[in-house]
Amino acid sequence: MSIVNEKMMGLGTVRSAIRDLFEYGLKRKKEIGAENVFDFSLGNPSVPAPPEVNESIRGLLDSTDSVVLHGYTSAVGAEDVREKIAADIQARFGAKIDKNDLYMTCGAAASLTITLNALSTPGSEFIAIAPFFPEYRVFSEAAGGVFKVVPADTEKFQIRFDALAETVNERTKALIVNSPNNPTGVIFTRKTIEELAAFLRAREEEYGHPIFLIADEPYRELVYEDVEVPYLPNLYDDTIVCYSFSKSLSLPGERIGYIAVPKDCAEHDAVFAAVAGAGRALGYVCAPSLMQRVVKECLGKTSDLSVYKKNRDLLYNALVSCGYDCVYPDGAFYLFVKSPEPDAKAFAEKAKKHELLIVPSDSFGCEGYVRLAYCVSTDMIERSLPAFEALMKEYR
Repeated sequence: MSIVNEKMMGLGTVRSAIRDLFEYGLKRKKEIGAENVFDFSLGNPSVPAPPEVNESIRGLLDSTDSVVLHGYTSAVGAEDVREKIAADIQARFGAKIDKNDLYMTCGAAASLTITLNALSTPGSEFIAIAPFFPEYRVFSEAAGGVFKVVPADTEKFQIRFDALAETVNERTKALIVNSPNNPTGVIFTRKTIEELAAFLRAREEEYGHPIFLIADEPYRELVYEDVEVPYLPNLYDDTIVCYSFSKSLSLPGERIGYIAVPKDCAEHDAVFAAVAGAGRALGYVCAPSLMQRVVKECLGKTSDLSVYKKNRDLLYNALVSCGYDCVYPDGAFYLFVKSPEPDAKAFAEKAKKHELLIVPSDSFGCEGYVRLAYCVSTDMIERSLPAFEALMKEYR
């Protein structure tokens, strides 16, 4: 008999490709100096949080009883925080959500794992649309579900509905939708979402049970042109929103977000109770009390997104001029670049010789690309461009 859960031991022993590259970068920076390593591995915001964040923290520390401020809130989150967030959602999107539909969480990862555990029943299948954040597979399988993938549309990076039709079946419990997307930065259009909603409604009618959309939305506010990011609950009733303030407010290390189960969601009361129960079972009750109150004071604020736009334009234009084939990102802070050779892992290894740390796309469910996180200093991007040019010369 094994002493530990071997699957969990495997996850703890072998890091994700992203984290593995990040750790390599830390080691390399110690060896040759941080200024000589061009690390595009991790989606860790480089833009400071808006000033309102620190101002609210100072104000809360000065004006709120410390026992209250640092004590437990309700398991689902502080009532006044949920009320303020619900009002913000109603004002922005007109969605049917109130405080009783919200569960405060320790960021998007907790939101997703809670939701997947809440929905998972024996034989449940969860579907992601490639390319996707690799942890979707880990979260889904840890919840007891079967993880399936819809192959990528490598022309427009929308949804291949022919492949989706072959993947969805009576065992399908939910699809995970991430827009703006990690790793491409592409936004699913209103037309795409409307077609997806119509498709799922037809399958719900055919199978006689709900098929949920899980909207993973940490990048919702990170949009650089006048491009719409459709609010999924307004287009498909059976949507559960998993949100994080990590990217919009540059607070990834604070782990704060929420789950929203809109009123029109099928079996609303049962679903929300299951969310609360999963949060309890996983030990995720009572998200960080201070940060709940901070985000309440900072709703509608974002970090300086113009920096990410500048970085995107600089990196995209420079790489295209060097001969790279890049997917144009309308949001998030990732550039998805086609590998000049079929083996993206081999390409990423060659990039290391130029001190370029880029993530091969295999774990994203779409081979032949690499992901560059451009949420780094503009100066680093500028200094990295000769290295990208030298790397491409090896393929000419």
